[in-house]
Amino acid sequence: MIKGCKICGISDPNTLNFLINHPHPPKFIGFICNYPKSPRYIEYESLKKLLNISPKNCSFVAVLVKPDVEILEKIKNLPFDYYQLYNCSPEEIREIKQKYKKKIITAITIKTETDLMNYKLYSDVTDIYLFDSKGYEKSQSFDHDLVKNISLNKELMIAGNIQYNDELKNFKNLANFIDLSGGVETSGLKDLSKIEFFLNKVNEIKNEA
Repeated sequence: MIKGCKICGISDPNTLNFLINHPHPPKFIGFICNYPKSPRYIEYESLKKLLNISPKNCSFVAVLVKPDVEILEKIKNLPFDYYQLYNCSPEEIREIKQKYKKKIITAITIKTETDLMNYKLYSDVTDIYLFDSKGYEKSQSFDHDLVKNISLNKELMIAGNIQYNDELKNFKNLANFIDLSGGVETSGLKDLSKIEFFLNKVNEIKNEA
């Protein structure tokens, strides 16, 4: 059942204001905090200024790839509701969760069914699972049908090169939240017309009987 969406890789105030003030805002807004390889990466001082705003009905998500103590200490007082963690062991996630008192989105990167089954390792430390491709900044796909045969004890977010105009009904029985970044961009920049289309489509499918 689709409950909402996440728009990830926000780095400019115009897009952030558009999302927060939209009549059907995303449930989650993500910010790339420590992965300079991504064109959506935002440096700390710019991030601090950008987040000087009320999220209203949205949750802010810090996207972190194997974060070290330096970045975790830097961002600990920023208004993040969730930390989305890549390449962390269950023990590392447990320590981060306990120390910084944040909800956790555990990202499981998938190419094969064997990768998918790694989710079992994180059942005690995650609040939401994110099944993503192994492309990181490259917006690659994985076979979303792999998700059909598993039963999770937590909510599931799904990513992996999903496009703003994809048929969302295909994901209705797979996940609770749909995560887009490159799928709402044109020439590497967030496209407000694509975001508008996608947010309205998510709202429609949420309200379907």
